[in-house]
Amino acid sequence: MKIAIGADHGGFLLKNQVRDRLIASGHEVRDFGTNSSDSTDYPDYAGPVAHAVANGEFERGILVCGSGVGMSIAANKVHGIRAALGVSPEQVALIRQHNNANILTLGERFIQEPAAEELVKIFLETPFEGGRHERRVEKIAELENE
Repeated sequence: MKIAIGADHGGFLLKNQVRDRLIASGHEVRDFGTNSSDSTDYPDYAGPVAHAVANGEFERGILVCGSGVGMSIAANKVHGIRAALGVSPEQVALIRQHNNANILTLGERFIQEPAAEELVKIFLETPFEGGRHERRVEKIAELENE
């Protein structure tokens, strides 16, 4: 799978760990940065990752910051993006099954690498259920046009 990944300084270490695991698992990954723990602004990374997913260059995206919330808010400003914060395996399965989330956000301050690896695996492997959920996801897109 083609995956876009990015982080600000607050998510730099976890982003690198996740990126390396994805590459080792055979995924094609593009790292949009940041490349150090020097202070940065999360929208500078959320935007490029979100646009790359929205335009179809990548199938999914992963964004990491300190809490995961700033990245989610910023990414969701891009038309066609459904970014959601991952906090538990059950919740991540639901954001894929019911919401067809195309970007997973993680908070480095709240999750360790083994748990993040599990959430990423679930995010990448869980299909969208469609059906009644399709109508709801379409309504989200309609909100973007209001």
